[in-house]
Amino acid sequence: MTACGGGSNRGPASSGGDDVVPGTQTTPGAFVHGVASGDPLSDRVILWAHLSPEESDLSEAVVRCQLSDDPSFSNLLIDELLATGPERDFTVKYDAAGLLADKHYWYRFIAGETVSTVGRTRTLPAAGESADRLRFAVCSCSSYPHGYFSVYRMMANRSDLDFIMHLGDYIYEYEQDGYGDHADRLLDPAHEIIVLDDYRRRYALYRKDPDLQAAHAIHPFINVWDDHESADNSWKDGASNHNDGEGEWPARKAQAIQAYFEWIPIRPPTLDQTSIYRSFEYGDLASFMMLDTRLEGREEQLAIPIDPSRAQPRDLLGQTQKDWFKNKLATAQGQWKFVGQQVMFAQLQILELERLLPAEFPTSQFSPLIAINMDQWDGYAVEREEILNFIEDEAIDNVVVLTGDIHTSWANEVYKSSTLISNLTTEPLAAEFVTPSITSPGFPDGAAELAAALLPVVNPHMKYIELKTKGFILMDVTAERTQAEYYYAEDISTADMIGVESDTVKTVAVYDGSSRMTLDTPISTPRS
Repeated sequence: MTACGGGSNRGPASSGGDDVVPGTQTTPGAFVHGVASGDPLSDRVILWAHLSPEESDLSEAVVRCQLSDDPSFSNLLIDELLATGPERDFTVKYDAAGLLADKHYWYRFIAGETVSTVGRTRTLPAAGESADRLRFAVCSCSSYPHGYFSVYRMMANRSDLDFIMHLGDYIYEYEQDGYGDHADRLLDPAHEIIVLDDYRRRYALYRKDPDLQAAHAIHPFINVWDDHESADNSWKDGASNHNDGEGEWPARKAQAIQAYFEWIPIRPPTLDQTSIYRSFEYGDLASFMMLDTRLEGREEQLAIPIDPSRAQPRDLLGQTQKDWFKNKLATAQGQWKFVGQQVMFAQLQILELERLLPAEFPTSQFSPLIAINMDQWDGYAVEREEILNFIEDEAIDNVVVLTGDIHTSWANEVYKSSTLISNLTTEPLAAEFVTPSITSPGFPDGAAELAAALLPVVNPHMKYIELKTKGFILMDVTAERTQAEYYYAEDISTADMIGVESDTVKTVAVYDGSSRMTLDTPISTPRS
């Protein structure tokens, strides 16, 4: 296979697979959903687009994909014709291989006379090779009707990032006004999404957003799903937001997964496999393990924290993924071991804030953290202890867990036992940084400040808590330290404030060889 559909061999070999077709003609259409790239490796990256054909009822369409090492496209390295059609919702996903390590590339798509937005992407340094610095963003939880995607624009404005790590809840499944009611952010479809066409339409709505498009156009993404890409509080065999009137769960889950792989720039799974856990190496500086704590192996959540089953082994990862994870931890080449996953890993001990302070925490107000949350690792404590024992027994250091899901900001030292005495007498086994949401709601005013003050009293391992403001984490990594910088949006309610950042910035660092946290370290400088 040559790199160029026209027969040239000027560029690297491609691995586009069966989508590559011969010929010279493309199908007239438009690229109204922007472009995207994802899953960067040292020699390849996924390129993505969606075609809106001029003609309806097409059984097949052809688009051209071009990649260059300069933004003017004067030196085409890849020039391929790619087939798509209604069976994949006219999305195109191309695995551009044979690239150079640690290098920027530019790409675009062509349909008839229409040329897409130009995207920029970047490969990773080769595994084991010297890498002195890494900068990436961490984000999650973007509910369209809760406000504007200002946080995506904030990440797009930082041109020096290596990639954006999205930890799930890229879309939400709810019906119009079922979760968020911004008058200018109406949903399509208006009903709860249940079948394949529903999921496709919801992704298409999100991907028309200009701020999300801006983030995708300048940075490759590394994505994992959480629950709302399928349904709230999903597990492998069901979800709390799924009932008998909505069909069989396996069918809904399969259709949600299909739409996800169509619309997200993630490397396609192998035949008959839908797993998303996978790993990445960033030179000799960092190893990344991306987990699925949602659909791969999770047993159903317990209803109450006092259920005796909580003290018994219960699967969150599933045995196959857990064995893979342990092996990756033990053999990681990078100095820092980053674990990208969905739900809070550290213990959260809340002594029933609702019961103690009913005025500040009324049951009618949204809060994912009113009591111990059985959807988090706290509901699967035996499996968490098994992993922490493995980290301790194998003397694996510099483990950093990156978490989404709960719409709020946390920086946690991770111990097997989180008491004040244990925190003083033992070293933490890992660090955890939890990203705030892009738009999804946290605690209400008043309750947010009070809970943030009270929680560290019973959770001394929690070193930073902010419970209401939208934003993302910028991770700045060197051989000496990993630093999390929490950046916040000034306002997500109005289009006039898109991309405007709050003056509040919190920095938390851990240093090589220790997971104890240092707060208020100097803000890092952008990379030239």
